[in-house]
Amino acid sequence: MEDSVAQAPLDEVDHRLLELLQRDASRSNQALADAARVSPATALRRVRRLIDAGVIERQMAIVSPRAFEAGLTAIVEITLDRQGAEHLAAFEARAVAEPAVQQCYRVSPGPDLVLVVWVRDMAHYNALVQRLFTEDANVRNVKSYFATRRAKFEPRIDFTPPRAQPAPTSSSAAPAP
Repeated sequence: MEDSVAQAPLDEVDHRLLELLQRDASRSNQALADAARVSPATALRRVRRLIDAGVIERQMAIVSPRAFEAGLTAIVEITLDRQGAEHLAAFEARAVAEPAVQQCYRVSPGPDLVLVVWVRDMAHYNALVQRLFTEDANVRNVKSYFATRRAKFEPRIDFTPPRAQPAPTSSSAAPAP
């Protein structure tokens, strides 16, 4: 979906709306408009434009893994035997279609893909391994890392402008030869 985002310039109002929606997309349009310091009509029009442009991919509830008695998060590195575009696309399509795969990235250098997976327990992970990795003759190597603690999960884009570097002062310039 990243490739289909329209490259419309985003202004300060767009940034404020996006920041607010990333924190809480459940607020009413009136509450969003108040927090963004714009009219409700402007908020509604801008949010619709951001959705239509693909800037906002979707709005959803994020369920805490703690809501389940068990659960296992794994970060999985996948190296394929053949890395041609059609082979990468074929494996990626299978991974994306798998409900246990939460995130899928093509990466470089190193492995070909990195997956973030959530399953109920090790038995479910083993079934996933069989379905997605073992049965695929093109999968050369699988390396799994199991999360023991989630210190941070913040799926948001930071709109804070970069800090300007201080201009060099004459006293910091190199002495003349």
